[in-house]
Amino acid sequence: MTLKMKPLKLLILAASLATGLLSAVAFYPAPDNPEKEKAIVSTAINALNGLHYEPVVLDDEFSERVYNVYLDRIDGSRRFFTKADLDIFAAHELKIDDQLDQADLTFFNVVEERFELALQRSQDIYRDVLKTPFNFEVKESVELDGEKKPYAADEAALRESWRKTLKWETMSRLNDKIEQQQALLKKADEEEEDADEMDEKLEKGDSPEATDEDDDSDEELLNKTVEELEEDARESVLKSFDDWYERMRKLKRNDRLSDYLNAVTSVYDPHTGYFAPVDKENFDISMAGKLEGIGARLQTDGEYTKVTDVVAGGPAWKGKELSEKDVIMKVAQEGEEPVDIGGMNINEVVQLIRGKKGTKVTLTVKKVDGTMADIDIIRDVVILEEGFAKSLILDTEEGEKVGYIRLPRFYADFSDDKGRSSFRDIRTEVEKLKTESVGGIILDLRSNGGGSLRDVVDMTGLFIEEGPIVQVKSRGRNPEVLEDDDSQVQYDGPLVVMVNEFSASASEILAAALQDYGRAVIVGNKTFGKGTVQRFIDLDVAIRGANNVKPLGNLKVTTQKFYRVNGGSTQLEGVTPDIFLPDNYAYLETGERENDYPLQWDKIAPAAYDRVPAYIAPLTKVREKSMARTKSNEVFQAIDKYAKDLKEDRDESVVSLNLKDYMADQTVRSAESKAYKELFKEIEAMQVDNLKLDKLQLENADEGKIDRNQDFKERIQKDIHLYETVQIINDMIDEDVKVAERQ
Repeated sequence: MTLKMKPLKLLILAASLATGLLSAVAFYPAPDNPEKEKAIVSTAINALNGLHYEPVVLDDEFSERVYNVYLDRIDGSRRFFTKADLDIFAAHELKIDDQLDQADLTFFNVVEERFELALQRSQDIYRDVLKTPFNFEVKESVELDGEKKPYAADEAALRESWRKTLKWETMSRLNDKIEQQQALLKKADEEEEDADEMDEKLEKGDSPEATDEDDDSDEELLNKTVEELEEDARESVLKSFDDWYERMRKLKRNDRLSDYLNAVTSVYDPHTGYFAPVDKENFDISMAGKLEGIGARLQTDGEYTKVTDVVAGGPAWKGKELSEKDVIMKVAQEGEEPVDIGGMNINEVVQLIRGKKGTKVTLTVKKVDGTMADIDIIRDVVILEEGFAKSLILDTEEGEKVGYIRLPRFYADFSDDKGRSSFRDIRTEVEKLKTESVGGIILDLRSNGGGSLRDVVDMTGLFIEEGPIVQVKSRGRNPEVLEDDDSQVQYDGPLVVMVNEFSASASEILAAALQDYGRAVIVGNKTFGKGTVQRFIDLDVAIRGANNVKPLGNLKVTTQKFYRVNGGSTQLEGVTPDIFLPDNYAYLETGERENDYPLQWDKIAPAAYDRVPAYIAPLTKVREKSMARTKSNEVFQAIDKYAKDLKEDRDESVVSLNLKDYMADQTVRSAESKAYKELFKEIEAMQVDNLKLDKLQLENADEGKIDRNQDFKERIQKDIHLYETVQIINDMIDEDVKVAERQ
């Protein structure tokens, strides 16, 4: 069949700045639609070469890169393939470019065939190894970092590698069981002492306090020998690996093809990727924060699918019949026969359960008590509120009342202009905070991976009069300046933006723009360093007719780079905060630099913009005060030490397989971890409260929403970084007052 291509400019759909790709591992049967696979490959390659910001040349170097990336994604832990497999693959190492040019999947098929054999071989190995108790007195070690391990020379070497891996898995579980047993022994001794005290009270005529009896499982564990505990640990490892292999076998060939295409796209850059139709649907749901379905989170449970959570406010929650831990056995559409979902992968099950608002779906579920039930649910729009912006009031005795806004991502409903958007939500939260007469606002973008470009431009405009926000450059074109053309400033008071190593893309645009304007103080750690823009391309649009192969899916392609208004790129470099705060990842290599084949940093001419330094207090004094506090604060000092230890642990990936040595090391680590966690207590000096308008809404809210709100406040109450940021913004207010008095 000849595939006629439409003009590529028609393919561009929606702009996005989100990061992250998922991959899976499995083997699959022969293609049921080879024509479709060829259509996907040819259309994707054509779109990449026509639209990517820096298209790569399909040559031997390209082939070698795809070859290495794909094998690493399939077997990064070196658990499946041997040198004999690699010898077979090597014949294709420099031919992948030619194959892709012809929509030929020979290399992919060869790997699939060998992986099926390797999967069964490795399962036979681990099941056989786990039949025999391990000798934990031997002095030996295992390398846990797959990147540092070579492929096994032969099957004997593969078995030895598996033996060490399984021994470590068993040893870690055995250590946990021994620790639990020791804790129970200590508890038993304490209860025996309490019993003696009770006997004394009885003799004196006092009434003893009631105590709980140990349950059967605790008593069983208490009486087991080390050998029996080791056997339990091996059985636990066996079940864990059997479950993993079962999940792998449920995935289908088209899932693996997605993996292969994502290996290809990642050679262009880390944020370009192929999205099968279901993956694109999930992405849209994530961006919009809503879906049409029943409102339940699911996971694979053996042959079937288990409910892990029922979303508060959704149709399943309102019906009060579906519960957490229910196992779904069958799914029936209205007027149709039930479909047994045994053996289906999670995506297939989800597609059966989701559906248009107002339609009915019937789930046949197995309850925890073993009873069966048919549950009718009318699908509806489900709002995923946990991903939306929310705000609180933070108060300290020595400072002003401060407004706090948490923004997890820059979301937007691209399918509905009036749908929910992060810009509109932030605008609403700012207005609510203004009615509370806050002295300053903290916008928390920590671990915000980005999202809608449109929203970040509009959102930044809430805090400046007007002017350029970001410069966006397409391939071979002059930069386009995206501006805030609204002269209204919604909030002109003290402003701090919190960032960390995982604040990326749109988060970096906002932080960089407000920093360049001198409008906000940026607090935290250096950001991720993603300075590229992606657009979704519907591959169906690229070919006429060919309905027998559609839907083909979507391609998320890097089509532009963005630059700060000062001309510098955030690509690789990120945004450097005005005030650093110690955090757990301070000494680790993180961010865009750690990805394979990122686009490089560069610089263009600055845009014309006017700084507004009057908004920011003298930074030098504010920074000095913060540094003095963090240096004298035991929690921040502990965080700094933890970060250094984490760096040391990351570099040293070899672990002892001697139980005595391992337990001694774990005892030290457990004590250190416990002491570290205990440092993060509720900060009494910082009061955390809901806004007045939110309190009114919570009065009539469902129990789930009330619990989530309480959990949110409790986490904030222990946030030492946020507490220091509150002190920073109070210092800004104080310094502003001093400057005003001098004037």
